[in-house]
Amino acid sequence: MLVLHKMASSSRPIFLSSLRLPPKPLISSSSVLFNPITKQLYNQKSRSICLFKKSHYRFSSSPVAVATDPGTAVAAEESNASADAPKEVERVVLPSNESSETLLRIRHTCAHVMAMAVQKVFPDAKVTIGPWIEHGFYYDFDIEPLTDKDLKKIKKEMDRIIGRNLPLVREEVTRDEAHKRITSINEPYKLEILQSIKQEPITIYHIGNEWWDLCAGPHVETTGNINRRAVQLESVAGAYWRGDVNKPMLQRIYGTAWENEEQLKAYLHFKEEAKRRDHRRLGQDLDLFSIQDDAGGGLVFWHPKGAIVRHIIEDLWKKIHTQSGYDLLYTPHVAKADLWSISGHLDFYKENMYDQMKIEDELYQLRPMNCPYHILIYKRKPHSYRDFPIRVAELGTVYRYELSGSLHGLFRVRGFTQDDAHIFCLEDQIKDEIKGVLDLTEQMLNQFGFDKYEVNLSTRPEKAVGDDDIWVKATSALKDALTDKGWEYEVDEGGGAFYGPKIDLKIEDALGRKWQCSTIQVDFNLPQRFDITYIDSNSERKRPIMIHRAVLGSLERFFGVLIEHYAGDFPLWLSPIQARILPVTDTQLEYCKGVMEKMKGSGVRVELCTGERLPKLIRNGEKMKIPLMAVVGPKEVETGCVTVRSRFGGELGTMAVDDFIGRIKDAVENRTFV
Repeated sequence: MLVLHKMASSSRPIFLSSLRLPPKPLISSSSVLFNPITKQLYNQKSRSICLFKKSHYRFSSSPVAVATDPGTAVAAEESNASADAPKEVERVVLPSNESSETLLRIRHTCAHVMAMAVQKVFPDAKVTIGPWIEHGFYYDFDIEPLTDKDLKKIKKEMDRIIGRNLPLVREEVTRDEAHKRITSINEPYKLEILQSIKQEPITIYHIGNEWWDLCAGPHVETTGNINRRAVQLESVAGAYWRGDVNKPMLQRIYGTAWENEEQLKAYLHFKEEAKRRDHRRLGQDLDLFSIQDDAGGGLVFWHPKGAIVRHIIEDLWKKIHTQSGYDLLYTPHVAKADLWSISGHLDFYKENMYDQMKIEDELYQLRPMNCPYHILIYKRKPHSYRDFPIRVAELGTVYRYELSGSLHGLFRVRGFTQDDAHIFCLEDQIKDEIKGVLDLTEQMLNQFGFDKYEVNLSTRPEKAVGDDDIWVKATSALKDALTDKGWEYEVDEGGGAFYGPKIDLKIEDALGRKWQCSTIQVDFNLPQRFDITYIDSNSERKRPIMIHRAVLGSLERFFGVLIEHYAGDFPLWLSPIQARILPVTDTQLEYCKGVMEKMKGSGVRVELCTGERLPKLIRNGEKMKIPLMAVVGPKEVETGCVTVRSRFGGELGTMAVDDFIGRIKDAVENRTFV
């Protein structure tokens, strides 16, 4: 469930996470932010989002911190808390479909009510399917394109149906009877759905005596159990029947439904905040990245500021990996097609691979994965059992074909860089290596303020390669490593890959949304396909265990998550421009240039801006989310100082340039605020 805290006295709440200061990785999750929200509900089925007005906080020049994610508050000195900090907090709990069967029934019934309303407003509309989804429901219709005005008509009719308190009645019929009824009302899509239903009898749900649908339930008892003021139609989009581009284009109406009005209002605040954080808009506004039509869809251009952030991420990634015993690699972007035949990708992954290219009578292929390259490096020389574990890692760019309709900003692209690594080890080393990966994952993600995870362990599927014995050992090793780590996890029985068990980790962002990020997979398939071996202590050839793992996933997707997590307000250590120097008049330009060069020489990412009046320069800096602005007037030139304005801390006063540089460097090193 989603938990939100709202100021009782606030008429226009905003998300506290938008006031976020840079996270300090080692701060305990039990640390305290102002008393009203010290006891926040959090578990695997709930998350918290704090809503406050920005004006509730004043900041001094001393380091302070606020909540970096919805469920966790971090330390703040009492002396830094504003005297008018909020005293009353109203908590709004947003249940999920998993936590509330009542909500699930409401949403499922709303889909049926909406379909009934559509056919009352548009009698010629043909219905297809209408499930519940994470925040509501949708239904697909074969109908002419709909407008926002049409949605209002449909919602009005839904309100009438809800107000009539019509019963929902379950009926069981034979397949022949269901076919007869569907044919009589001329619903061709329902006939196709009927053919796909294997079990009998066929179940039908009626709304009163006026409308019915093939359905297994569940539903509320009557339409009156739905609060019409807690239901809203959100949008309409095109969707191919059965997701097939060769089949008819349908109109999909999305709606959201909740148990009461308060939940709906809280959800709409959440939705608005998510829109404000959309990485595609912020990527343009902050000049971070673009996807150029002239180059093709799904291919990312990293602009200078975005490239700086990527450079920082990559440097941190390389540092942590080399400290953890990994050897770094660089491998080609193409290889002979035969390599992908050996790996099995041409058999199992061909639809996601680009067409082959012919070079000197040989076929080559853009790489969709890095694994075969790392295996070739392993095979370059013989190995002894004494060599293990062998850990190799690469920031490797791969290319995968995605349909244009599925592309989505940085989240779904055609070319991306994986933080890929492979570990070759002995059977009795699996647990320690998995534990090491979990430790590295925690270390890496904590740097960015992610400390809440959803962890899933997927076990052997029905069809799998490898002996039973090694599956048992590998799965036990994964479980033991998670237990030693103290991480709670869910077991997905039979959900593993055919080549081995795996651990998947989702990180939780500032809005409580979860993103698939890290993965650890044991592989019994590729070592066999490539016939990789080592010599054991008895001078016999044995096959090593291969572990695939990624911590960030892809740099592009992770960058998109970071943008939305921070709402573009990157912490000082990660911000592409840490400080902007602003002269009051052109008279101070030469001095400002000297300050800029000195700061750059000390490793500070700084720029000089001029050509506008000072208030406009400050507003521009705020708009571009620059953490620090150093204002320079005649007095600052005379005393060799700068007057510092912080995006988060307000006016920090006048200080010597060396002191300013020192405070920035300390803040970057300690992941704190200047």
